[in-house]
Amino acid sequence: MKAVVIGEPSDVTMETIMSVYPRHKAIVEKYIAKGEVIGIGPFADRGNMAIFKTREAAEQYVTEDPFILEGLVKSFIIKDWNDTLL
Repeated sequence: MKAVVIGEPSDVTMETIMSVYPRHKAIVEKYIAKGEVIGIGPFADRGNMAIFKTREAAEQYVTEDPFILEGLVKSFIIKDWNDTLL
């Protein structure tokens, strides 16, 4: 079972998002290198989603991501996802 983190956007500016982005990207790259994240990116409304191989990886990620820790993501949920294609 995979896990999906779905984040709701806050009202921060794109300038603020881009100032934090390098630190966010470093965390994402760490999870990619470990093979734990299989998809990640923004929605058109600046919300976001990340798909992890395990719930444990998703739960750890949300404790490290600067977008979450610094309030650029207003709120998030983690949902278990049964990917029936793989």
